[in-house]
Amino acid sequence: MRLMEGVCKIFFVLIIVLPLIAKQVSATQHVVGGSQGWEESVDLNSWASAQTFKVGDQLVFKYSSGLHSVVELGSQTAYKNCDLGTSLDSKNTGNDVVKLNKVGTRYFACGTLGHCDQGMKMKITTVAGNAPSTPASDSDTSAAAFFPRSFPTFLLFSPLLILYFLL
Repeated sequence: MRLMEGVCKIFFVLIIVLPLIAKQVSATQHVVGGSQGWEESVDLNSWASAQTFKVGDQLVFKYSSGLHSVVELGSQTAYKNCDLGTSLDSKNTGNDVVKLNKVGTRYFACGTLGHCDQGMKMKITTVAGNAPSTPASDSDTSAAAFFPRSFPTFLLFSPLLILYFLL
């Protein structure tokens, strides 16, 4: 009888807790522009439209430092007009990471004079972390779906696990 209780507890941990922990490490790093990176020759909007960006994911901008930079623009108007004077943020290390921490559209452009006007810009739309990657995938019904990916969801269940093993 005691052996059966132990097996049930292990089964509980494997089935309930491990998927919640695994979900925490499922954030994706998107290298902007793919293997070519953040470069003038890349059709960045085509690249972006083929991706699904979720809350918790990261954009990684790889480029030649000194030749390019990354400027986040605050509005669609600034994006359309390449108005770099209204930037929200600017990066120039050549290996910049931008965390996607909320749902919505964000706009990025190269800060080097003339590059944005030549098309070195992109807009991305970030969806909720529990949104399906493709229309064909099943929806997420776990408790982790109600929290951002950065929240360690398994901590919600820690008190329950402790009580379960003590009883």
